[in-house]
Amino acid sequence: MSKPQQTIEKAVSYQGIGLHSGEPVHMVFRPAPEDTGIVFVRTDIEGQPSVRAHIDNVTNTMRATTLENGEAKVFTVEHLMAAFSAMNIDNCYIEMDSPEPAVGDGSSAVFIKLIEEAGIVEQAAPRHIYKVTRSHAIYDGDRFVLILPYDGYRMTFTSINSHPLLGIQQCDFEVSPEYFKEHIGSARTIGFMKELEQLQAMGLAKGGSLDNALVYDDEKCLSVPRFDDELVRHKALDVIGDLFLLGPIEGHVIALKSSHELNSRLARSIMEEIRETQP
Repeated sequence: MSKPQQTIEKAVSYQGIGLHSGEPVHMVFRPAPEDTGIVFVRTDIEGQPSVRAHIDNVTNTMRATTLENGEAKVFTVEHLMAAFSAMNIDNCYIEMDSPEPAVGDGSSAVFIKLIEEAGIVEQAAPRHIYKVTRSHAIYDGDRFVLILPYDGYRMTFTSINSHPLLGIQQCDFEVSPEYFKEHIGSARTIGFMKELEQLQAMGLAKGGSLDNALVYDDEKCLSVPRFDDELVRHKALDVIGDLFLLGPIEGHVIALKSSHELNSRLARSIMEEIRETQP
């Protein structure tokens, strides 16, 4: 028996600043009809152009995932997409008066709370869950991400970092709303002081702070970690967000030191399979 599609019950709003732009943003989540998908609407642009959160609309993966369709452009959507994926939300409009969603605390936690506040409703149409039928692998030197056919949705991530407090971290779990909420959703993005200056010189991480990122200098952590292995949990969160640009899928994702770029390449590879197998 196929599961029904889901949207939110009522509109909810949130305001904050973007992680990379540092720009203020007011966001409104609104219920959407069946088969709409997740759609970002730029209310600050004349005509309110929109872009669907789909792998075909990804134009950049440097440090974050960017979506574009004509004048509608949004970036750093992965934490929001991870929350929609894990909470099984298929259809939603996200109105934004700026190109970047609010960073919140650097995790998906604020978006999970918003979805819960809005309520979740089942719709009449069935969910289109794509069950991966063959393996796909993307390699880049010592990094890789792959997916294998699997009955369910499972994530295995290994992070290797030269920082003395980080080293090798691993996580392995079945993706479910309950597990994600408790163990993954509140893991924050990570930053290093030496990188921060360089990023800000490139016009990035302008909204980054000790409140919305796990920040390290050469020897110590300047933030208060929420988990001993917060880095790898957040990396897994990013993969879940990036792969939801395909819609709901089933498979076992295995990654070593993956990035938004590799996640996006994997999603494109899976999309080719979906197009080959669906009429």
